Amino acid sequence: MSAPAAIRAPGLAFLAGLFAIIAAWGFEIIGGYLPCKLCLQERIPYYVGLPILLVGLLLSHRMPRLARLLYFVGGAIFFFGSALAGYHVGAEWKLWEGPSDCGGTPTVITSATDLMAAVKGTRLVSCSEAPINLFGLSFAGWDVLSTLFVGIMSWRGIFARRDALI
Repeated sequence: MSAPAAIRAPGLAFLAGLFAIIAAWGFEIIGGYLPCKLCLQERIPYYVGLPILLVGLLLSHRMPRLARLLYFVGGAIFFFGSALAGYHVGAEWKLWEGPSDCGGTPTVITSATDLMAAVKGTRLVSCSEAPINLFGLSFAGWDVLSTLFVGIMSWRGIFARRDALI
């Protein structure tokens, strides 16, 4: 028997979001990919939204109205994430400028030795260049699709029939 729509769509949203953030960590840890400032900011909706969706899923049986509110909030967080990822894609496609502080972190230099150490140890990652394209999309492009999917699936749980709630 299949799960009711009230948890099926948000459950799928949670799993898709979890897969996306684990894939991002995998590319970074295993693949050696260095994320830029915007890439790191695009992860925040996952860190905030996934726990909210999980709590909604856990409460769907006992507190369906609260679960629906959590699906709404979680979906809104992921729609914000999609807008942020869209901004990043626009910077990659040179439609607009990316953030001016993207590409490194400030370092306090007090001597020539500190300067040389900072230069050797710093790898600048630009927000306006996509170092990897998978099937024609950058990571930011995939994040637009991922966060849109998670947001839509989260909101589908809001409109499920009341008698379909577990």
